[in-house]
Amino acid sequence: MVSLPVVLALSCLLGAAVAGLLSRFAGVRLSDGLLVVAPVVGVLGTGVAAATGLVPVDPALAAALALALVASFGVVRALDRPRGRWFRRLRSRLLFGVPWGSLVSVLGVLAFYLFVQGGADGLYSPLTLPFTSWSYTYPLGVLTAPFAHSGYGHLYGNLVGTVVLAPLAEYAFSHFPTERGEGSFSSLRTNPYVRAFGLFPLGVVLVGLGTSVFAWGPVIGFSGVVFAFAAFALVRYPIAVVVALSLRSAVSTLYTTLTDPVVVASAGSSYGGPWWAGVAVQGHFLGLTLGVLLGVLVLAKRDRSPSALRLFAGTVLFAASLSLWAWWWYRGPATYVLYRAVGVLFVLVVGWVVAAAVRAGGSRRPLGWRTDISRRQAGVLLVVVPLAVMAGVAAPINYTTTDGSGLPADAVEVQDYQVAYAEDVPNQRVSGIDVSLFGESTSVNASGVIVYSSERALWTEAVSAGSLAFSGSSTVRVGGVGWEEVVRAQRLGWVAQGGGTAYVVYLKPGDGDWRHVYGSDPATADLTLAGTNVSVFPRDGTFYLALTQEGTVLDTAAVPQSGNSTMLDGIRFVHTDGELVAVYDGTRVTVASEETYN
Repeated sequence: MVSLPVVLALSCLLGAAVAGLLSRFAGVRLSDGLLVVAPVVGVLGTGVAAATGLVPVDPALAAALALALVASFGVVRALDRPRGRWFRRLRSRLLFGVPWGSLVSVLGVLAFYLFVQGGADGLYSPLTLPFTSWSYTYPLGVLTAPFAHSGYGHLYGNLVGTVVLAPLAEYAFSHFPTERGEGSFSSLRTNPYVRAFGLFPLGVVLVGLGTSVFAWGPVIGFSGVVFAFAAFALVRYPIAVVVALSLRSAVSTLYTTLTDPVVVASAGSSYGGPWWAGVAVQGHFLGLTLGVLLGVLVLAKRDRSPSALRLFAGTVLFAASLSLWAWWWYRGPATYVLYRAVGVLFVLVVGWVVAAAVRAGGSRRPLGWRTDISRRQAGVLLVVVPLAVMAGVAAPINYTTTDGSGLPADAVEVQDYQVAYAEDVPNQRVSGIDVSLFGESTSVNASGVIVYSSERALWTEAVSAGSLAFSGSSTVRVGGVGWEEVVRAQRLGWVAQGGGTAYVVYLKPGDGDWRHVYGSDPATADLTLAGTNVSVFPRDGTFYLALTQEGTVLDTAAVPQSGNSTMLDGIRFVHTDGELVAVYDGTRVTVASEETYN
């Protein structure tokens, strides 16, 4: 095979030569030829090389797509003839036409994921537990949660949103003063370098901390700040924000196409809750409210605002597109309830409030109604009141602590962490404050691998019992700044014919030994042999067979190793190919099978 860079270089050089000939003999502008003809020839050359097997197909397609994007830009530029108009508009509000604050934000969040959470060592399995805002009594989590992420997909989604929406917010903010009579270097506040590299990133940090401090319960992720970016820009450019949401989807598709141009997939089973059960609605609404408040305060100085129709339509479309309507709650360890109608009504109310707040915030006239309050003050109050309510609710929730009650005594200890397996125990984090409303309650039980730390006010179901039953094994990463350790969980079980499942769970801390931590109830096969019932049950990590008759145990024996057999009360049990087969009076019947996992 030929090196792909060589093929690209030769193809683009040929394209540049063609562009030069067109410029010399056909009057085509050389810049247009280089931006259109050269990439097109490069695409054709790469395609021919891939079709003939000279270069691998996947990287060739990715390179061809990149060249096609350059050519597309060249075509639009040739048709529009902007003559620097595009760049001049950017430079009128951004230092050198670049959203520096947005770049700093993206790089900061990415660096935190890679080097603090350990994403550089395990891109898809970062350390998350110590960087979640569990309680006000654990300041490290409160300070780091807005900039940490639960996984690569979480990070990717928020970074794409930041890349698309943060520059729009920064453009509305402007690196240069917009008030008449103010010079760019008349003070630190108007200095474009300070605004680009200081004020905007500082605002991002403060908004992030606000989404952590005022959140209702544990949170992790930059999404609240992404909502604040959108809301801040929404106050000035509501339609542009809606367009940016489409651009967000396009950027995501483009990135995945460049990194994975050809995908082969097949049908398969998976385990997980409904997608909406992972939406942090209150965190997103908190970010939106903070962004609108900052936007209204900025507009109060600039005396400009879009029409109420644009504000309402832009807010509703934005909130609906990003699932702010997904109001949900728990109804058991693996059951959730979605209040879709309530969520949609909430989105409409948010649209009304934003439109009213921004329109009122842009006017100095008195509100009327026999009050001295101005419309601008009323607009600010419309946003401050929901923030005050959220802060009032957040304080008691985030001051709650956990005591680790209900966890078994054989929990694995890793420094200040305790990792255990338990079933049907009260979820101390969700049930911290017992409230019943609309037939639902905050009193929820949990089952699975539980992680507890009194030092961090941490109590969480790290791996659900259903997930472990589906996969058979899982890992939990515990740690802190500068250290981490992996605790492995494994489930083994036997499925009784026509009955339930008997299973055991083991945990293994780091380089330590496997430790038996849980054994289930017996599983009885739905059949009768010589007037007796057959059950499988775990004891001290070992599986046993039991013959019972009318509730009385007649005989027990350990489940034989594969290829061996054992006798119970005249019935032979053979373990072969993952099945336990009973042999009695010339009859063979399967009584249990080893549990299989995905």
